Amino acid sequence: MGKFVINRTKDGGFKFNLVAGNGEIIATSEVYTQKPKCKVGIASVQKNSKAEIENQTEGKYVELSRPKYQVYKDKKGEFRFRLIATNGRIIATGESYKSLSGCINCIKSIASNAPDAKIVDESLIRKTAGKK
Repeated sequence: MGKFVINRTKDGGFKFNLVAGNGEIIATSEVYTQKPKCKVGIASVQKNSKAEIENQTEGKYVELSRPKYQVYKDKKGEFRFRLIATNGRIIATGESYKSLSGCINCIKSIASNAPDAKIVDESLIRKTAGKK
């Protein structure tokens, strides 16, 4: 079972990662200025996680309505995705993948992990470097 992990950013914002049951980060959010907005982002990912895939790597593709996953190639020619909410905002992104199938498998993992994923708030945990 997956989990959403909320953390603070260096600039004081909030960000979440969706972590699969095997411990791998499968999606990341934008930086939010407030924790309640970060939690709204999590709820949006949960709600929209089973959206259809718009594969923009094909020559001609059918533009889907939102919500949707957009799969595209980055500057290095690797495959990436972004989850677009009904309002058109990007609510989650993923790392780059060498193959389209790897990218699609990650999207499938989000669809199975996100709806029931628990929320773990690590934003209050102080991380101190070098202390034992």
